[in-house]
Amino acid sequence: MSGPEQSPHVPVLLDEVLAALAPRPGDVIVDATFGAGGYTRALLDAGATVHAFDRDPDAIAAGRAWPEAAEQPPRLVLHPRRFSEMVAALADAGVAQVDGVAMDIGVSSMQLDQADRGFAFSADGPLDMTMGRTRPNAADFLNEADEQAIADVLYRYGEERQSRKVARAIVAARPLATTGDLARVVRKALGYRPGAPRDPATRSFQAVRIHVNAELDELSAGLSAAEALLREGGRLAVVSFHSLEDRIVKRFLREASARTSGGSRHLPMEEPAPALFTAVSRAVRPSEAEIARNPRARSATLRHAVRTAAPAREAA
Repeated sequence: MSGPEQSPHVPVLLDEVLAALAPRPGDVIVDATFGAGGYTRALLDAGATVHAFDRDPDAIAAGRAWPEAAEQPPRLVLHPRRFSEMVAALADAGVAQVDGVAMDIGVSSMQLDQADRGFAFSADGPLDMTMGRTRPNAADFLNEADEQAIADVLYRYGEERQSRKVARAIVAARPLATTGDLARVVRKALGYRPGAPRDPATRSFQAVRIHVNAELDELSAGLSAAEALLREGGRLAVVSFHSLEDRIVKRFLREASARTSGGSRHLPMEEPAPALFTAVSRAVRPSEAEIARNPRARSATLRHAVRTAAPAREAA
């Protein structure tokens, strides 16, 4: 039985993710981003066995209290690891192939709502932002990196057009200790009008979080791991929350579903490499009704596909 203490929130695009994964009793499915367990709860209720990954020790600790984790054999197997490590982790558990992989990329609602995790500027907290409570954290980076390195991160991962101006202000204000410190510096540098539709600190917080958690590299590695693990007919569903993530997912699926050799025009034409995924979806976005219930869903995009029988590419 599910219970509110087990899954305190409804994840974004839940119905659409379940439709994409089509879980059946006995399926083995990876929830690559366990978080508060919303997808996992729905998959367990459909009769699947779930291997759930999360580098956040708080998420893993909460999952261990679920009854499915104590069943023999367990239907919920928790892995306190990065999802990029899922091939090795599942091999250790005696699993070579799975029927589905779900990935909900980025920071979880649970992390955003806890001020002491340092992900949000809605409440003042320590400048951490790491998903695994590891070092170096956001404070280490912002207080120790040079101005150019900070500007590069803000521009690359936050698409902050005034990245140099913000980086200069951060260096001048050091040391920074709290999320409030960082928000005040960015707002002052960019100009902040209370009541504006978007807080100017949003892009900088996103950029620093992505950097200290290596999120985009982790996403690319996780997609490759899913490719290696999914059986023929297995299903991949990925929910992303900003354009940088969605671009990686879209490119991965495009290349994996329409592979070509790219040979020289002076040589005989080679046969295209077989597609690794088929039935690749277009971008799926939340309904207006879902956005009204959960404003955090506004920026979400789901892409899904079905694995073919083609051998997986070798890991880079």
